[in-house]
Amino acid sequence: MNDAEYMKMALELARRGWGYTSPNPMVGAVVVRDGAVVGKGWHAVVGGAHAEVNAIDDAGDRARGADLYVTLEPCNHTGRTPPCTEKILSAGIRRVFVAMDDPNPLVAGGGSDYLRSRGIPVVTGILEADALRLNEVFVKYASTRQPFVVLKCAATLDGRVATRTGDARWVTGEASRAHVHHLRHGLDGILVGIGTVLADDPSLTTRLEDGNGLDPTRIILDSRLSIPEDAKVLNVASNAGALIATGESASAEKARRLEQKGARVLRIPQFPDGGLDLGALMQRLGEAGISSVLVEGGSRVMASALKAGIADKIMFFYAPKILGGDDGFPICRGEAPSLMRDCTPVRDVAVHRFGEDVMIEGYLAGGRRTGDSDGT
Repeated sequence: MNDAEYMKMALELARRGWGYTSPNPMVGAVVVRDGAVVGKGWHAVVGGAHAEVNAIDDAGDRARGADLYVTLEPCNHTGRTPPCTEKILSAGIRRVFVAMDDPNPLVAGGGSDYLRSRGIPVVTGILEADALRLNEVFVKYASTRQPFVVLKCAATLDGRVATRTGDARWVTGEASRAHVHHLRHGLDGILVGIGTVLADDPSLTTRLEDGNGLDPTRIILDSRLSIPEDAKVLNVASNAGALIATGESASAEKARRLEQKGARVLRIPQFPDGGLDLGALMQRLGEAGISSVLVEGGSRVMASALKAGIADKIMFFYAPKILGGDDGFPICRGEAPSLMRDCTPVRDVAVHRFGEDVMIEGYLAGGRRTGDSDGT
């Protein structure tokens, strides 16, 4: 095996941490001696031992004189755990191979430089693009302290997410819905508008086949605090809480009752049309430690998120169905640009199959435009 193959193995190990390490990154590591893998490890849970430590412990005495392949630059500072660089030194690791530098501007390069200063060669950039993609949430949050935002929708081939009566059960198939629950497990928050709550009364929880999985924080855009106090998002048994983003003039008494039920109420600046400032909301969510948000609708929220430039990624699921009319609910609702050249460009597009459904995945350039609101 070569360096890239060992690093690919480390990346596969890192993926096992999906959903359990936030706001820390997913990291994997392998220890290689005389061409054989003698130790494996990954960061399994936030606050737990880092991947390098687990891999070195797995190798035991065989780590001395071995090479270490790790998907993220080893830390050189004390956080919830001691510095991994000291573990590497004490274990007698001969060389270190790193996929990507730490994106945190306060610590970037520090771990690699420290190891080099102690006589350990460090090679960086092996499968760097793969490592950056794996930890795209961590990269953005560590460098900006704002959440990585994914827009998700389920639509017919003619771009409708529900019929004119609001019926959307089910647009896509079972395989697509299972993947969405995998996304919910891995991302910190799930965001919908009050219209979705009033129409569907969703739980917004994670339901995986094995019964495990973490729920995201349920974030509701509700500029007038019109949410019913018996809504499922406020009353469901969950390992995560509910957060209501509302306007500065919303009822203080209603806010107090919601907070007594355990919800957190955030007052967000509003635009003249009454809509909430989504850029300000993302800032507040980042300050609250929410590093990623899955936006699930409805149509006005999707359009507002695009106009506000808060979205980093799209995941649009299309079912092999045609509603065949123009009176259903579109993916986005509201005023669109008058010229095609002003459309939101999507880059690095990939296509995935989930049963009979097709999912389009891609990345947005971002860049919030002043004056855009959530439309609620």
